[in-house]
Amino acid sequence: MADFIQVSTATPDRQAAVDLARSVVTERLAAGAQIIGPVTSAFWHNGEFGTGEEWQLLFKTRRELYTELEEHILRNHPWENPEIAAVAIVAGSAACLRWMETNTKGLPGAR
Repeated sequence: MADFIQVSTATPDRQAAVDLARSVVTERLAAGAQIIGPVTSAFWHNGEFGTGEEWQLLFKTRRELYTELEEHILRNHPWENPEIAAVAIVAGSAACLRWMETNTKGLPGAR
């Protein structure tokens, strides 16, 4: 089996999250996306502390697709410098991992 990751980012509103999720999954850069929100974020930006409402996205994909996924997010994200972070999926059900493998680009079974 391939190595799997979960990639997260956030958008300023629900529609931006839906649009980004749709474009990523349609391109098969991730097998699926979850949209969570709204969430409240606390952060430093341009030297000032701030809070804001965001919509979080979680993408399920293969590690080898990370660079292409990051480039896609950067091209299609409404923010100039969005947070993009990936964490390894160290364990998962066999059926879920197979689903991630078969529904991402570049492997047999993916369209």
